[in-house]
Amino acid sequence: MKIKLTVFFLSFLVLFAGCSKKEINKSAESQDKKNLTIGFSIDSFVIERWRRDCDIFMASAKEYGASVIVQNAGNSIDEQIKQIKYLIDQNIDVLVIVPKNASSLTDVIQKAHAKNIPVISYDRLILDAPIDLYVTIDTKKVGTLMAEELCKIKPKGNWFCIYGAEEDYNMQMLKEGVLSAVKLINARAHNDIKIDMEYFTAGWNYDLSYKKMNEMLEAKRIPEAVICGNDAIAENILRALSEHRINNVAVSGQDADIAACQRIVESKQAITVYKPITQLAKCAAECACILARGKPNISIITGNSTINNGYGEVPVLWLDPQVVTKENIEDVIIKNGFHTREEVYRNIDISEE
Repeated sequence: MKIKLTVFFLSFLVLFAGCSKKEINKSAESQDKKNLTIGFSIDSFVIERWRRDCDIFMASAKEYGASVIVQNAGNSIDEQIKQIKYLIDQNIDVLVIVPKNASSLTDVIQKAHAKNIPVISYDRLILDAPIDLYVTIDTKKVGTLMAEELCKIKPKGNWFCIYGAEEDYNMQMLKEGVLSAVKLINARAHNDIKIDMEYFTAGWNYDLSYKKMNEMLEAKRIPEAVICGNDAIAENILRALSEHRINNVAVSGQDADIAACQRIVESKQAITVYKPITQLAKCAAECACILARGKPNISIITGNSTINNGYGEVPVLWLDPQVVTKENIEDVIIKNGFHTREEVYRNIDISEE
């Protein structure tokens, strides 16, 4: 069973696991004050949120006496493998990876393990490889939240699901969450929601999402709602709908990008899903330091929660997402400091708010 941790409880567990600044510094003293070096491999910074993840991760790692070498693969599988080999050659103490392709890194991760370098899979599960920890948001729950919230707006009719790249394992989990929620909703409330079209956007190429939606609309297939793999896909779906002068389709995304939050308060996008990126990046940095210091008590943090990645059972730390609507955006996004009120309401007059 997945263990869902509140921020408070998670903080307690991390401290108990020896990941406080005091413990990390004490450990450093006992190891000849060795400075840690973390290798951080990311597939690209095209998606808005990844730059934020990286910045928070680096700042958190610095607090625990670690420096970070970041490698951006520019959305290329081959380049990411090459860059991971480079990081291994730099004698890093731990490797953190946001994979471009879930199943493409088996050989290079084997090379890391041959040099006793622990590997953390960050927010996207690496498949068929010996990884030491998976730190992520519960993407299946993201799909469940999307379906449940859209059902309040469009309780019947045909829905489209336009996901991200099929090789991104998170999209498989998102789909699982959507389908199980729709099935339950239909059975419980006698609704008649039908997933009329599913599409995976190759390589996260948003132009393909836009073209697919145009293709559907030109064929007079107009959905009641569209579930999107992220907010950037949602933006392109809304662009296609606007160009066809269709404005009554409920569209969902995830990541709570600033543009998506602006669209929500403008009543253009129905919902997004906020993922606690700050907590995710901080926890990943703390766990990286734990592994690098040779403290194998990660199970205390994960609560013995695991996921099978095709190679074996991987310890996994799950964080909970939150749905974002026009009604709760103040509490979920603005009060949490994820975006400012000025940013969110930039395009509308809030003088009377």
